[in-house]
Amino acid sequence: MPLLHAFEPTRCAHRVRYSIEETTVTDPNVPSSPSGDTPDIPTAPAAPVPPAPPAPPVYSTPPAAPPAPSVPAYGTTAPAYDASAPAYGAPTPAKTNVLAIVSLVASLVGFFTGIGFLVGIVCGHIGISQIKKTGEQGRGMAVAGLVIGYIGLVLSIILTIVFIVLFAIAASYGGSTYSY
Repeated sequence: MPLLHAFEPTRCAHRVRYSIEETTVTDPNVPSSPSGDTPDIPTAPAAPVPPAPPAPPVYSTPPAAPPAPSVPAYGTTAPAYDASAPAYGAPTPAKTNVLAIVSLVASLVGFFTGIGFLVGIVCGHIGISQIKKTGEQGRGMAVAGLVIGYIGLVLSIILTIVFIVLFAIAASYGGSTYSY
């Protein structure tokens, strides 16, 4: 295969001349025959014939459509709707037990008033009992109200005992040490 190399410069005095030279390129990977010709290159095998597509499925006739509902005649009243049918829209959230909320709030308020702990404990126990029977939400709030209520009650009892002991020590110390 001839390959032309263009613009190979040759220098002559102050001028540069360009000449075109012809070169033959052979593939070193193809063995040459003794006559100098390249042997015939085998052609690639023909692509296999793809299989015929499958036959389309056979469908049975579809079932008949249900009859259209009857339309009431003009002037008659429409049929009443069933009240037990579910309504459209978002489902109503589960109800939270009120005594569980009261238990938690009263136990937290007990840190400021002192009496709220007892209300929180009582409402917490009643709220847990109601939650077991009705399946309402709020068990965690009722338990939190009970825990806070019992901790607050124990702390208030301990503080009451400490104050009584301190006043008893102060009273037994004696009278005044000031002299006139």
